[in-house]
Amino acid sequence: MLALLLAANSTADATAAAASAAAAESAPEASQTWLSGFTLSRPEALLLAAVLVGSVIVGHFLSALMTRVASMLARRKIKGAIELSIVFKSVSKPMRLLTMGISFWGAKFWIDTINTAPGSFYLQSAQLLIALAVVWALYRAVNLVSYLMNHLALQTDTKLDDQLVPIVRKLLRTLVVIFGVWFIAENIYVCDLSAIIAGLGIGGLAFAFAAKDMLSNLFGSVTIFADRPFKLGDRVTMGGYTGDVIDVGFRTTRIRTLEGHVITLPNGVIANAPIENVSSRPSIKRVLDIGVTYDTTPEKMEQALAILRKMLDARRESFHEDNADGVAVFTDFADSAMIFKLIYWFVPCDWDAYLAFNHEFNMELLRRFNEAGIEFAYPTQTLYLKQE
Repeated sequence: MLALLLAANSTADATAAAASAAAAESAPEASQTWLSGFTLSRPEALLLAAVLVGSVIVGHFLSALMTRVASMLARRKIKGAIELSIVFKSVSKPMRLLTMGISFWGAKFWIDTINTAPGSFYLQSAQLLIALAVVWALYRAVNLVSYLMNHLALQTDTKLDDQLVPIVRKLLRTLVVIFGVWFIAENIYVCDLSAIIAGLGIGGLAFAFAAKDMLSNLFGSVTIFADRPFKLGDRVTMGGYTGDVIDVGFRTTRIRTLEGHVITLPNGVIANAPIENVSSRPSIKRVLDIGVTYDTTPEKMEQALAILRKMLDARRESFHEDNADGVAVFTDFADSAMIFKLIYWFVPCDWDAYLAFNHEFNMELLRRFNEAGIEFAYPTQTLYLKQE
């Protein structure tokens, strides 16, 4: 019996030793490494690390190369060089992210574990890097559209086109970000955003009401740039205010009033309000009533009228071609004066020049009437006292 127990113990020890030896031999091959949410063997982990380092190096090299090419093209004086320079510069920085995403995606052909169900997270990450790189490149490529629009805006006389360029740039970049997020959510993470938005219910309705004014101002700005009722620097009357347009933005328009105050008006309001563009008038019309006293003789009245017409004829070059003669007529018998009506249309539409012209005209009129002995009238009353 003792011999049998000894033999059993010997057999058990030998079996345990053999198992331990086998485990020790297979340990290097069976050791596991946790990486990126799934299990990789050590060789696979080393290969993936090499892909990561290599993609960073290659991406940095390509980015630097494109930046250098963009700088060289920017200095060239050939047609289309500037446009190509902007394209290369737009892609240069996203190239690092794109290289890393493509390298990670290509690693699935050498690392079998990536193609298993737990490796789907890794593949999604690679797709995300590629999608982010493309969205980033498109976001930066909006500069090309901005450059082309600036080039076209310089060929027009209006300054409103220059103001449109930054608004379109912001709008395009916003659309790129929105569609980029939508694409990533729908195609990479299989998230049905349409169903989510449709399921918002009352929240979506509240958001629509909140965004009503924003959309109104957006479409108002589109209307302003499409119809061009005014341009930067124009003097306009709108919303009960008169002033010079100093800025047309994505949401509001700002004017500086004649008192120097800056008024900000929503574009939605401007689009639905009457706009009087003072600067677009072909001339500045002046209507002047000149009163002379009732003791002026008919001969003096004829002389006064001749003076007025001679003064208008001497200034024909300062009047609009359609009304170069002006108007000077004896129109009315007022309470305390006989009235001459003087009308002329001054050009150009420069307010300071108009005021200077009026000053010179008034001084000459005063001097000529005084020399001719024609008296200007002023409001008077004659009182008759009855004595009893």
